[in-house]
Amino acid sequence: MSNQRKKSVLETKAREMLQDRGVELDDIADLVFYLQNKYQENLTLETCYKNVDHVLMKREVQNAIITGIQLDILAEQGKLHSPLQEIVESDEGLYGIDEVIALSIVNVYGSIGFTNYGYIDKQKPGILEKLNDKANGCHTFLDDIVGAIAASASSRLAHSAEHDESTIDDE
Repeated sequence: MSNQRKKSVLETKAREMLQDRGVELDDIADLVFYLQNKYQENLTLETCYKNVDHVLMKREVQNAIITGIQLDILAEQGKLHSPLQEIVESDEGLYGIDEVIALSIVNVYGSIGFTNYGYIDKQKPGILEKLNDKANGCHTFLDDIVGAIAASASSRLAHSAEHDESTIDDE
């Protein structure tokens, strides 16, 4: 008997869309490690990966991924109406809707997620730096979504640090 859990169509699609846009779960796990390694002794990338995996199981997260990536793709194709096309294409600083979608992910995991998200969004380490580079396509929504997934997984880790480590994988 396999321990593999059956993923919904929505979850499978969200994971595929991340991968199609060049984001691997290992990339997000690296961000979680970046956020949590100074706070948790013996933290491993495997534990970070498992927490990212758990975050991706949430329907709210899947909806945000699919919505944000679709808007990025439409902007790349020039299929949004003006002025939205120019705003999304240029990742205009005062737009803010990209962050609102990201915050809908972080909201699932409590206030520490907001703090982690704000920090990682400013730092832009790892995959976030690559996604933020306009030469690699339009990732107005994706960079914020990836940061929010990492912040949420980091929050999940922080909350579980007070419990037995086995709960990290079981929750």
